[in-house]
Amino acid sequence: MAVTVSLVLLFGLVLFFLLRSHSLSTGAAFTATGFGFFLASTGAAEPINQLTNAVINAIPAL
Repeated sequence: MAVTVSLVLLFGLVLFFLLRSHSLSTGAAFTATGFGFFLASTGAAEPINQLTNAVINAIPAL
């Protein structure tokens, strides 16, 4: 739950700055899509959450 909330905030912040700078790129599309999936918690959100958690767990703690 904490990871999801922080990812929503991160995606929202990045999307805000991308929209303000008029950056319309692949990165902006990915950010907007990720933000939408995490925020809406649709049926597709669970596999995305699992993938995100797997990636986060795969990164060694520093």
